[in-house]
Amino acid sequence: MGHDFKRFSVWGLMALMAATRFHHFGDLQTPPDASWAIFFLAGLFVPQSAFFALLFLEAALIDLLATTYGGVSDWCITPAYLFLIPTYAILWFAGRHCRRHDLDRPAGPIRSLAALTVAVGLAFAVSNAGFYFLSGYFDHLPIQNYFRQVAGYFPSYLFTTSVYAGLVLAGRWLWRQRRVPISRPTG
Repeated sequence: MGHDFKRFSVWGLMALMAATRFHHFGDLQTPPDASWAIFFLAGLFVPQSAFFALLFLEAALIDLLATTYGGVSDWCITPAYLFLIPTYAILWFAGRHCRRHDLDRPAGPIRSLAALTVAVGLAFAVSNAGFYFLSGYFDHLPIQNYFRQVAGYFPSYLFTTSVYAGLVLAGRWLWRQRRVPISRPTG
């Protein structure tokens, strides 16, 4: 991938996080959080570990600002917050894994979205297990009851992450198509 695309990816992914992270599920006025898709796409387009760290710091800073000044609840800011590191790393490594897929062929994005689906499932399990064990909120709730309660959130995580990633991959494909010369039949 070219240097310009990489620079665009860095700034684009950081801007998308800044625009969406303040409200986790979104509402009529704000889009849902794109963080999970962002970490996947970062692994795919900018796989350097320094960018992973930069994105995590941006996410933490946004969370700090949102909870301190933005009126967002700090209910999720517990020792379990550290489990966001392996959660995001799963998504980022899945993106890195997908670098081997040729995104200019139809099978590439399809394989990438399939890998994303698996990564979202693993990330969801890690994130929620960390929150169950380290948040301090569920000392008297059996783990199976907790997972039964949070399982209902999985479809929205998968849908939101897939839509963001799919839109970016489709946009990249369209961008690349405009650069490919169209051959006209001679006759």
